[in-house]
Amino acid sequence: MDNNKELTSEEKEGLLNTLKLRFEKNNHRHEGIDWNNVKEKLETLPKKLWSLNEMERTGGEPDVVAYDAKTKEFVFYDCSAESPSGRRSFCYDRQALEKRKEHKPKNSVMDSAAEMGISLLDEAAYRTLQQLEKVDAKTSSWLKTPDPIRQLGGAIFGDFRYNTIFIYHNGADSYYATRGFRGSLRV
Repeated sequence: MDNNKELTSEEKEGLLNTLKLRFEKNNHRHEGIDWNNVKEKLETLPKKLWSLNEMERTGGEPDVVAYDAKTKEFVFYDCSAESPSGRRSFCYDRQALEKRKEHKPKNSVMDSAAEMGISLLDEAAYRTLQQLEKVDAKTSSWLKTPDPIRQLGGAIFGDFRYNTIFIYHNGADSYYATRGFRGSLRV
């Protein structure tokens, strides 16, 4: 991983092509948004491109899901059908990771998201994504947990089963091969 968090020109071109193809294939996620405007903005923000590349590299399949007219930012979410495969088997945060005495996972969700420069989806964002298309039918995704729940040792996650979005809880130090996390990035 490059410490300056910038892509080579070849990596940048490859990522932009991947993002463009996904954008064009999934117009239902971003009606009324022009790819050329997204691309123009991305080309001026190399650190954001690096973060999008990390989302892509770990299986998130990022795509534009909104434009915030107030902040003039495009909003990307991980739109993979299942929780990103390169971000599974993590406990929730550093505190939970340090609490485990044995069989520690290799990382925590919050640390990984911070390293990637992205934000963890909260329950509202997860529900918004599920309105665009149903995800996590076979997996689940950790979600940004409200402080009162986290202070009691828990963390929340979501999935889609029985035609319903479920939000559950677990101990923050738990981890599963089928549970990862989804992120968002504002550009």
